Amino acid sequence: MAPVIHALRSTQWAECRVLLSGQHRALLDQTLEQFGVVADYDLNLMEPDQTLGRLTGTAFTRFDAALRELKPDFVLAQGDTTTAMVAALSCFYQDIPFGHVEAGLRTGNKRMPFPEEVNRRIAGLVADLHFAPTQRAVDALLREGTPAQTIFLTGNTVIDNLARYGPQVSPLALPATERLILLTAHRRENFGEPMRGALQAVSDIVKSFPNVRVLFPVHPNPQVKAIAYEILDGMEHVSLVDPLGYFDFIAAMKASYLVLTDSGGVQEEAPWFSKPVLVLREESERPEAIEVGAAALVGLDCSRIRARLEELLTDRALYATMSQSCSPYGDGLASQRIAEHVGRYLGHAVETSLPPFRNLS
Repeated sequence: MAPVIHALRSTQWAECRVLLSGQHRALLDQTLEQFGVVADYDLNLMEPDQTLGRLTGTAFTRFDAALRELKPDFVLAQGDTTTAMVAALSCFYQDIPFGHVEAGLRTGNKRMPFPEEVNRRIAGLVADLHFAPTQRAVDALLREGTPAQTIFLTGNTVIDNLARYGPQVSPLALPATERLILLTAHRRENFGEPMRGALQAVSDIVKSFPNVRVLFPVHPNPQVKAIAYEILDGMEHVSLVDPLGYFDFIAAMKASYLVLTDSGGVQEEAPWFSKPVLVLREESERPEAIEVGAAALVGLDCSRIRARLEELLTDRALYATMSQSCSPYGDGLASQRIAEHVGRYLGHAVETSLPPFRNLS
C-alpha cells in the first residue's frame, strides 16, 4: 500500500490517513521507515499465539472505534488478510465507502488458502470499488455478480514498488559458482506435515547439489520456526535468518537462481526480476504467472518438490523458458490509477492521464 499512500498524498484533493493493524511489529516498523510512511493510527493487534477468532474479535472492536474517531470519507484496504476483511465489514456497518485493492483473486476452494480465500470473498461482497490486478480477477468478480461499473483493472501495486525501488537495489553478493534458492514458507494450511515435507525436499536438494545455497527468511510464527530449525538448522549452505526488510529481500531475490515459496506476493514479484518460481501450494489464486510459464505449482509432496527442483537445476532449456517469461501483474502505474478512480468516485474533477493496463492473461 505504500505506493497508494504516496499517490493519494500527491493529489490536491486527498488527505490520506494511515491506519495500521500493528501485527508483526518489528517487520512493520522497519518497512514503514523504508517506504517513508508515517502511521496516523495503530490498532496494535499483535498478541503471541492468538487464535483467528480472538484476532478477529479484537480487530472488529478496534476498527469500529477507529472509524468513529477518524470519520473517513473513503477507506482502502489491500489483499485478503483477516484485518482487510474486518476493515471491509466495519466500513459496511458504518456506511463508509470501501475500496478493495487486489480484488478478485480466487481459487474457488474456501480452505486454500486459509483463511484468505474467505476473507477476500467477504471483502468483495461489501466493497464499493474493486481494484483488480489482472483481467482474470476482473472476470472472477463479474461471475460473482459484481457490478461492472465498480470494477477497475489496475495492475498490482506490488509491481509499482518494484518498478520504483528495484533498480536502486544491488543483488546480494554471492560467489559466482553458487546458485541461490530463495525460500519462503508461512501459509497456515501448510503448517505441520506439509511444511515438513517441503523442507525435507530442500534438505535433500542441498545434499545432492554442492553448489546450491538456500536462504530462508523464517517467518516469526512459532509453528514455522519450529519445523524450519528442526529440519534445516546447522546444514551447510543453508542460512536460516530473521525476516528480511523489503530492500534486503529484493536484493536476495535479484541474486537468486530460483524462488521456492508459498507466498502470493512473492509469486508476483519474482517474475518481474525474471526469476523462476516454484509454488509450494496445491492451488494458486495467481495462475497468470503459471500460464505465461514463469511459475509452476509443485504442491507439498516431498518427492514431487525434490523432482521439480532437480529438473529446474539441471534442465537449462526449462530454466531459460521460465526465466525469460514476462511478468503479467503490473506496469508500475496501478497506484496512480487507484487514486484517480477514488477521486472520481468522491466527485473530484480528476482527468484520466494514464494508459489502461493490459495484462497478458
